[in-house]
Amino acid sequence: MAELLVELFSEEIPARMQARAGDDLKRLVSEALKTANLAFDTAVAYATPRRLALVVAGLPSQQPDLVEEKKGPKYGAPAQAIQGFMKANGIKSLHTEAELRETDKGPFYFVVRKVAGRPTAEVLPEILAKAIAELPWPKSMRWAGDTQRWVRPLHGIVAVFDGMALKGGLAMGEGRQIPFGAQSRGHRFLAPDAFDVITFDDYRVKLHGAKVMLDPAERRALIAQQAAALAREAGVTVKDDAGLLDEVTGLVEWPQVLIGRIDAAFMDLPAEVLSTSMRSHQKYFSTERADGSLADRFLVVANMEAPAGSERAKTIVAGNERVLRARLADARFFWDQDRQQPLSARVPRLKEIVFHARLGTVADKVSRLEDLAAEISNYVPGADRDEARSAARLAKADLVTGMVGEFPELQGVVGRYYALNDGKAPAVADAIAQHYAPLGPHDACPSAPVSIAVALADKIDTLVGFWMIDEKPTGSKDPYALRRAALGVIRLIVENKLRLPLLKAFAVAQADYAGLSAAPVAGDLMDFLGDRLKVVLRDQGVRHDLITAVMARGGEDDLVRLLARVEALGSFLDSDDGSNLLVAYRRAANIVRIEEKKDQRS
Repeated sequence: MAELLVELFSEEIPARMQARAGDDLKRLVSEALKTANLAFDTAVAYATPRRLALVVAGLPSQQPDLVEEKKGPKYGAPAQAIQGFMKANGIKSLHTEAELRETDKGPFYFVVRKVAGRPTAEVLPEILAKAIAELPWPKSMRWAGDTQRWVRPLHGIVAVFDGMALKGGLAMGEGRQIPFGAQSRGHRFLAPDAFDVITFDDYRVKLHGAKVMLDPAERRALIAQQAAALAREAGVTVKDDAGLLDEVTGLVEWPQVLIGRIDAAFMDLPAEVLSTSMRSHQKYFSTERADGSLADRFLVVANMEAPAGSERAKTIVAGNERVLRARLADARFFWDQDRQQPLSARVPRLKEIVFHARLGTVADKVSRLEDLAAEISNYVPGADRDEARSAARLAKADLVTGMVGEFPELQGVVGRYYALNDGKAPAVADAIAQHYAPLGPHDACPSAPVSIAVALADKIDTLVGFWMIDEKPTGSKDPYALRRAALGVIRLIVENKLRLPLLKAFAVAQADYAGLSAAPVAGDLMDFLGDRLKVVLRDQGVRHDLITAVMARGGEDDLVRLLARVEALGSFLDSDDGSNLLVAYRRAANIVRIEEKKDQRS
């Protein structure tokens, strides 16, 4: 059995696309091999910033021979039908080149041919050229005079089968092609020279010698290990950030983690501003002290061989510290400028931001939020109505600040700092920061009374508005994240045990939408939340029949009471009385079913 090695060598592939591209290459080639009757043992894909690689093990030297059978006309069929069958199959005599077989419908002619399998080395170039050309990318480009599109300019293709380079190549248009070969290249700066490869093991060893770690999992583990060691030496810990770790893994072929220091002049900026600036723009890891506060050290992953303490390492660290100072100087400017104007003075500018073409501006949404948050606060123990209204009014004001313009992911967080700077109550400031939460199943759910009221108001207003204009989620499409908003409403109510009448909350929200359809949406929206709740409960291991039984009653908009019924029903059915009731019910149901059948026969 033989091995196929493929490498697509290109300019830097965006980190977020690499894993998917490797999977797609594996899928396209694997499916094509199966279609061509070429069985194989394993197929494994790898990705680095400059290459996609695929190794397929256990391929045969040629396709298996096939027996091709075609059914023809019936014995005694008109001559025209027989002649057409003979011509289509290239035969001159039915008696010598066809078989007459008896079937359920009488005797028919059959043509049986043995089709010899083609050498695998002849089939593979066709498979690879098609797979490479059809590789799907979120974004692609053309370059030079070529017509073939790819994510970045493609420079070379390694295609080696059983130790030999395959013939052929990828057509690029205008008569140009990238030929298949057996030559790869190493790290762009550390080992750019070409080298020949014969097998995957040979390829992997030579790549490593050329300062390229092929396996993303190995690069990821090495980065995490080096970062933890450097942080430990500095007396700090690395702030957990799996997403950033995945991203930087896709930015380097030969990772080297180095540690730098944040200029003390910027350490008075909010920790979120510092860490976001480092993460978003520079791809640096933040570090924390033992008490969880942000430390003045950062970790950068270089795509270079630079042992700690070497001149190259010092140069890299100094350069990154200089760039970070410039970034943080910008953040300092926005921080100082934004605080010169109170947050409340920015609210009128929200008229300049469209929330949705049919639902008005963000200013319109804020106006609705004030009323809805005040109403919901009546059902949240400990929530102050005036504070809920104040927080709702200011919740979106930071969208027009310079800081959020530079760091959109800080919306809400920045609003909290600016509200505190303006002398607002801590409960109001916290509600501004938390009103987007929870953003997902693993995101923390607000538990402070005012924060709960404003977060619920924000999500309910969004759901009601989109229901009124009939922009509901369909199938796999949910462009406005309405399922997430619904799950957020469920979590806020259930985790805080709120006795909130949702139908009334939906009606209050709808009443604040002027100029839209007056048709009530509360019932349909309640059904949608019920479906989402079923999903949540099933994920928690609750029996689906209990959920269905309780919800079949209908008309219930108190989620806490609904869940209590599910729990009570489950406890009852698990008891002796419940088991006896089920036995009696099933017996009675069987008797009724038997009697109904008797009635139908009589």
